[in-house]
Amino acid sequence: VMAVIGNKRFNRQYDPNLVATAALYHDVSEVITGDMPTPIKYHSKGMQKAFKKVELQAEKELVDLLPEDIRESFEHLIISKNISDEVQRLIKGADTIAAYLKCQAELKAGNHEFTKAAEDIAARLKNFQLPEVDAFLEIFASSYQLTLDELLNGSEKIRVLPIQAK
Repeated sequence: VMAVIGNKRFNRQYDPNLVATAALYHDVSEVITGDMPTPIKYHSKGMQKAFKKVELQAEKELVDLLPEDIRESFEHLIISKNISDEVQRLIKGADTIAAYLKCQAELKAGNHEFTKAAEDIAARLKNFQLPEVDAFLEIFASSYQLTLDELLNGSEKIRVLPIQAK
């Protein structure tokens, strides 16, 4: 979605299919490395650099597991150094938005354990400096707080179920 927003609103030249496919694979290295919590992963430049190195090695090993004749078709999707910085930035923005929306859902459900994380992620989003992120949040973020009935009511009347019509 952010690739389309970038193309339509900010005169970018993203390939939305490439962005979406790369986004699907962006955490594939975690099959080997596990999911490292963000505060640990980015604790220091040294930790960040070391973890990037481990991730890259895991990505290469996963590609090497593929049959040789199809590896080349996945190298540009799985190996992060082969993905352009602009596409990686969009994916990072989407990943951060997903974390923010998860925090908001947890807070709405009464889980206050997510208060600090929600504040930290909101600050990161505010400082992200990517207009596609800002536009996505402006267009879509509030709808994630709605129930299905509220979503449907905004664009059409809620259908009466047959059992209610009697």
